[in-house]
Amino acid sequence: MEELVLQNLFYGDREAQIEAATELGKLNSKQKHKLAERGVMVPLISMLHSPDVEAIKAALFSLLSLAFGSERNKSMIVKSGALPVLLNLLRCESEALIELTIAALLILSSCKTNKLAIASSGAIQLMVEILNMNNVIISKQARLDAIATLHNLSTCHQIVPSLVSCGVIFSLLQIIQYSLEKPGELVDKAIALLDDIIFSSKNALKEAAATHGAIRALVEIIEEGSMERKEHAVRILLLICQSCREIYRGLILKEGAMPGLLQLSVDGTWGAKTMARELLFLLREWSGSGYGSSNQQSRNRVIEQIMQEIDADEEKVVGTSTTALRLVEEMLAKLSGIP
Repeated sequence: MEELVLQNLFYGDREAQIEAATELGKLNSKQKHKLAERGVMVPLISMLHSPDVEAIKAALFSLLSLAFGSERNKSMIVKSGALPVLLNLLRCESEALIELTIAALLILSSCKTNKLAIASSGAIQLMVEILNMNNVIISKQARLDAIATLHNLSTCHQIVPSLVSCGVIFSLLQIIQYSLEKPGELVDKAIALLDDIIFSSKNALKEAAATHGAIRALVEIIEEGSMERKEHAVRILLLICQSCREIYRGLILKEGAMPGLLQLSVDGTWGAKTMARELLFLLREWSGSGYGSSNQQSRNRVIEQIMQEIDADEEKVVGTSTTALRLVEEMLAKLSGIP
């Protein structure tokens, strides 16, 4: 069977090639390995240059089948010259081909030896452009896979500057701020990637902090998001505040972050609690500076009282969520009563 598949891919007509590419996907891993060793990637990549959509689909499915579960095959596909034609396919007008091509790049980018080659090929810029497209030709799955591909690339520290320079921070923030499916997976993936890149790059941190509406969007996530989103959001806000407290503490407070942070400090995940409390201490330091109106000073005294209660009864707070939540609710009621 392997011999027939190989012969038809190299020398067959259109129909024979499509059939052979389809049959290849049905072979076991040992048979696929043998075909890969004999250079089967070459005719499959040649099929990607075809004007025939069916031939391209068959070749893409076949390459995906070869790549799945085999780091060696992933590396061989890239070394065989697949990247330029894959990037070409990202510019086509077929939603199905775009989605398959991004899926292929997602799998190929999971291989450590491919990351730098993919990053230097121009794929990052195209992925960012896809994230920025809101038209019907780009499916939600394609955008999810694009984010996942960028996430794979971001694990290589050398690539992070390229991600930032290609505008990925702005694109991710746009998804977080304006996605039509706020509860959806797209926002989950976007904020997770944003968190990772900001943690690795000072330039990314500066860009995120300076982007209009970013701090407000992160505060809203802390108030209304899932626990996973809240943890990412509080980490980003903490990093922003730590980067230049004189500038960002005031901006974070002006967006109304305190109630959500107080709530998170007692009912979040362990990591979120720790970061929320650390950020609260930074904000409290600013609040207690002695400046501001009498109303502001009153708010500061209530904030100080809340923090003292949490600090003094930390073991009780950690151990008894009902008591902790009641404490925070009482204090927040006092806080909201001050104009």
